[in-house]
Amino acid sequence: MTTAIPFSINRISAPRIPFASFAAMSKRLGVGAIEIRNDLPEAEMVNGAKAADIGAAAKAQGLTIRSINALQRFEQFDAKRLQEAQDMIAYAVACGAEALVLCPTNDLRDNRTADQRHLDLVNALTQLKPLLEEARLVGLVEPLGFEECAVRRKSQAMRAIDEIGGGSTFKLVHDTFHHHLAGEGLFFPEHTGLVHISGVEDTALSPNQMRDSHRVLVGKADRLGNAAQLGTLLDAGYAGFVSFEPFAEEIAAASEADIEQQLAFSMAYLTNAVAAAREKVAQPA
Repeated sequence: MTTAIPFSINRISAPRIPFASFAAMSKRLGVGAIEIRNDLPEAEMVNGAKAADIGAAAKAQGLTIRSINALQRFEQFDAKRLQEAQDMIAYAVACGAEALVLCPTNDLRDNRTADQRHLDLVNALTQLKPLLEEARLVGLVEPLGFEECAVRRKSQAMRAIDEIGGGSTFKLVHDTFHHHLAGEGLFFPEHTGLVHISGVEDTALSPNQMRDSHRVLVGKADRLGNAAQLGTLLDAGYAGFVSFEPFAEEIAAASEADIEQQLAFSMAYLTNAVAAAREKVAQPA
């Protein structure tokens, strides 16, 4: 017997259809939550849509807004980043979002030492903690597995979160793409607040060549081991949302009918693949 996966859909999965259509599609697909974004030309936080209207449209379809994605370069916390955080927090409160995704610096020109990066991360979390707590929001720290990323591994994020006693305010995003790239075998299910899923199918790419533009919906040709990763998290007690986050242009350019069909297929595939992976693990040696 397969167990239903609590799927969610990130706005990047269908960035060019109106929000009301996106919400209605999400309801038809039977998901419980969505994520909105602030980093797309068509994104609601960019195109002037009122937060209250976005919240009402999601609520009308029975959807939770799990997060706004994302506060970029968050660990380099200065006056500009503070203003961005305050704006996002205000929008999140007004639309009823539960959390903010926090993405670290991912820049080849970043020449900070590992120690300085850690100190900056601790400082940023310390500054964000009271802001998030006052707004009753969760900060979802998303390590990016690229070699140049300032917070590449989840263990780095957890070290800083533990250092400030921030376990009730900050949780991790387990992104299956970035987990694969980082080469970190550690899972932190009890500290995970959201899972992002996407697949890479191009067989010509080595892990260090994989970029966001290669990320598609998860199917049988997936190279990232999404089913095994999800099975590990679910078996360890993770019960939160699993959110589709593909970045490939072919996904963004799909029509509403086409992307709905593709998402439905990926949901069905993952449900069966994860069940098979969990059953295999459960079998006695």
